[in-house]
Amino acid sequence: MTAEQIIFIIVALVTLASAFMVVTTRNLIHAALWLVATLFGVAVIYALLNAGFLAVVQVVVYIGAIAILFIFAVMLTRKDIRDQGAQLNANWWMGTVLALVSFGGLAALVLGWSSTSKVAAALPSGFDTVGQLGEALVSPDAYVLPFEVASVLLLAALVGAVYVAFNPRSGDSRK
Repeated sequence: MTAEQIIFIIVALVTLASAFMVVTTRNLIHAALWLVATLFGVAVIYALLNAGFLAVVQVVVYIGAIAILFIFAVMLTRKDIRDQGAQLNANWWMGTVLALVSFGGLAALVLGWSSTSKVAAALPSGFDTVGQLGEALVSPDAYVLPFEVASVLLLAALVGAVYVAFNPRSGDSRK
């Protein structure tokens, strides 16, 4: 086994364990921190696959923005962040069946995948995918509007969390 394979196995196990902790922990803040660990593991896997741009986007967008925004929103609402109810609902078996079917389908897909890359052979030698993606994100004819709408939506969510946190409640005696 090469060093890259060993690193991949360790990172994959840590990522799977932290993803399991995201869905099993009772504390929302702890779940958000486990989510950050999971997303960081995915970024490391992207880096191991020589997809540096996706690794940076994973860290900046998902860890740096969405996970931190989630943590701030939970902390600003000042709700009891410990779930007091049961962790399983009556349809837990359906989720288990869907997870096993999805895993079986993905395993069959990976096992049937040939190792020769036909896509790499079809691309010209000077093909710049990152440059084309950057142009598409800022071009008025492409994705600049959805990109800006998403940023405004995230800002509105943060402003809403601050408003909920500092809005005096009607039954609250301190005014």
